Amino acid sequence: MKNILITGGAGFIGCHVVKLFVQNYPDYQIINIDNLTYAGNLENLTAIENAPNYTFIKADICDQQKLKEIFETYQIQAVVHLAAESHVDRSITNPFEFANTNIMGTLTLLNQAKISWCSNFEDKLFYHISTDEVYGSLGDEGFFLEDTPYDPKSPYSAAKASSDHFVRAYHNTFGLPVVITNCSNNYGPNQFPEKLIPLFINNIKNSKALPVYGKGLNIRDWLYVEDHARAIDIVFHKGKIGDTYNIGGFNEWTNIDLIKVICKVMDVKLRRAEGTSEKLITYVTDRAGHDKRYAIDATKLKDELGWEPSLQFEEGIHKTIDWYLNNEEWMQRIVNGAYQEYYNTQYNR
Repeated sequence: MKNILITGGAGFIGCHVVKLFVQNYPDYQIINIDNLTYAGNLENLTAIENAPNYTFIKADICDQQKLKEIFETYQIQAVVHLAAESHVDRSITNPFEFANTNIMGTLTLLNQAKISWCSNFEDKLFYHISTDEVYGSLGDEGFFLEDTPYDPKSPYSAAKASSDHFVRAYHNTFGLPVVITNCSNNYGPNQFPEKLIPLFINNIKNSKALPVYGKGLNIRDWLYVEDHARAIDIVFHKGKIGDTYNIGGFNEWTNIDLIKVICKVMDVKLRRAEGTSEKLITYVTDRAGHDKRYAIDATKLKDELGWEPSLQFEEGIHKTIDWYLNNEEWMQRIVNGAYQEYYNTQYNR
């Protein structure tokens, strides 16, 4: 496969996937499309934006005509589908936006792939990246497996669950070659600062309150974003058509314990007295429908394709905090909205 369409490649996970594919596979032509909504940031891709095997196109995955033009112009042979609205709180405020992008956008993309490839599915692939949230909530024990029944609890996870079902339906009904991965929470460089870890790093740095839902006892499995990108690489090249693979960090933390680790590391790096940052913790009313625990069993991916995470959270959080502290200008441009000017500067010359 040489001409690969990556959707949502200016977002947090997408930018790491795009950079990996562009840098590691010079024979591939990577076409990155992103609608550059609030979380899409082309400044995440400055390292490869002038690479000869890279093209960026501002496009909406719900735009059927634009997708048709892209597939025809670039003779797309594979899709790595990362484009999605992904913030649970925003989905509660505006579920229609999430349904439109995550469901209708995926369906539009699937249908264009089917139309473009219908004469020959050989050497084609539609790779859909999803979330562990589609499985719902776990109790104190057990793990999400690839055959765990879906039980989404939020508008976000409901929209992602629906998109997963459409991907499988296109495989079962039309024979479209697909693969799906469901991943746990990601963290690392380039994450939009509305998310927990970059938000708290920035708030601690500026001595602002650290809002914690409920008692902070909800549990999540955390995975360093570059490990996720590496897993996507492996599944793309070695995954079995029609299969699902769970990607997880084997790395569970309660929210409050994770936040306290961030506080301690930040106190050291900012040369503040021990306990200074923990004083910023403020407990707030819990989120509606807040799932208690997510935990991914990624044994299938390890046993069949040889992937496992390279970093545990303690090492990964040090690397993550260092990145944000060393990239203060990046963060400031996000906070003040200046990053959104980059497209016009770079592409409308």
